[in-house]
Amino acid sequence: MIVKHLEDILGTAADVDTEGWTSRRLIYQDAGMGYSVNDTIIKPGAELEMEYRNHFETVYCIEGAGEITDLATGQTHAIRPGTIYALNQHDRHILRANKGTHMRMVCVFNPPLTGREVHDETGAYALAD
Repeated sequence: MIVKHLEDILGTAADVDTEGWTSRRLIYQDAGMGYSVNDTIIKPGAELEMEYRNHFETVYCIEGAGEITDLATGQTHAIRPGTIYALNQHDRHILRANKGTHMRMVCVFNPPLTGREVHDETGAYALAD
């Protein structure tokens, strides 16, 4: 059984901070679960263009507000607490947090992240060995 608390992650190597987001890696590849789980903060006003070519991601918003735009269709969807979205086709997208508020998201990746990834120049995470 694996039991963790967010307080135990903060300030460790599993607490990955970038200009637009902070991701607290709760469960990752070494857990052997076949997926990873992150508690991620999208910083106020952040606009992030991403495309997870090597992973599927499901995201559940628990705080804040913003929007996601599917770059293939141009369709934009509002995000607020209770919204879930799944990038089931490696969808290239732009994720935006409203100015003045962050978005807190629970993110599940398959295959799992190793724990230290940051986005490459295409907005993707590299596939772990």
